[in-house]
Amino acid sequence: MSTHLTTALALAARGVPVLPLHKGKVPFANCPACLYTSCGGRPNMKTPGPCQCPRPCHAWAAATTDPNVITGPTWSTAWKQAAAVAYHPGGIGLTVVDLDHADAVAWARRTLPATRTVPTTRGEHWIYQGAMASANAVRDGVDIKSTMVYARWLGPGTGTMTSLPDTVRALIVEKPSPVRTVTVAVPAGGGECRHRTPAYLERGIAMAEQRITEASSAVHATVYRTFLAVLSAHGRCGCLTDAHAARLFAAAQTKGETVRHCTDAWTNARTALGM
Repeated sequence: MSTHLTTALALAARGVPVLPLHKGKVPFANCPACLYTSCGGRPNMKTPGPCQCPRPCHAWAAATTDPNVITGPTWSTAWKQAAAVAYHPGGIGLTVVDLDHADAVAWARRTLPATRTVPTTRGEHWIYQGAMASANAVRDGVDIKSTMVYARWLGPGTGTMTSLPDTVRALIVEKPSPVRTVTVAVPAGGGECRHRTPAYLERGIAMAEQRITEASSAVHATVYRTFLAVLSAHGRCGCLTDAHAARLFAAAQTKGETVRHCTDAWTNARTALGM
């Protein structure tokens, strides 16, 4: 039995949901039909893709405490190749403040209440009791890992764990991201146009923008599914233009999505539709 598998089973026995990590700190593709991105998911995204697997197979959503799953056929090879063990902090009511370099650690020592700390390769994990939304780059070298993400297990750490303070919660007050102009691949025409008037397409794009901007949670999944719906309805006849796609990207960016996330979701939606 590998060291990582032994660690994973010990954590699971304590109620910590775990999963294996490949080199590069990314999860394994647990479903051969998905292969990370072909069903709309990404290894480190906050929500799993809309795959048809018997159980979620992407990243944090695959974390489990079930020893039959951990030692079962899905992960049997993964543990032999694993570079690390990951866990879902929010799944056990924890928040990890991931400090990625010495300046970030110094900032935390000046700013945040003392709590349990775990050394990392370049900095420290500060672990608080209490769950919250997760966010990357809340300031230079600082990520928040709690609900709907995974964190590497690097040991139990030292110090007494304290309650999640408001100073940490305040780090992820949502602010709209600057909207950047993008150019994306829009399918060429060739199919029969079902749009009797330009108003049909305009109404569809406006509804898609509204669906994205009104999303209060699961923004990644909402963006992907909206892109999928728009491309399914308007992507094959040539009516959909770069300007329409740019409007959808802009709506997603106001919800905090990056251009890369938007591009990935657009590409995955086209792939799913065979475009």
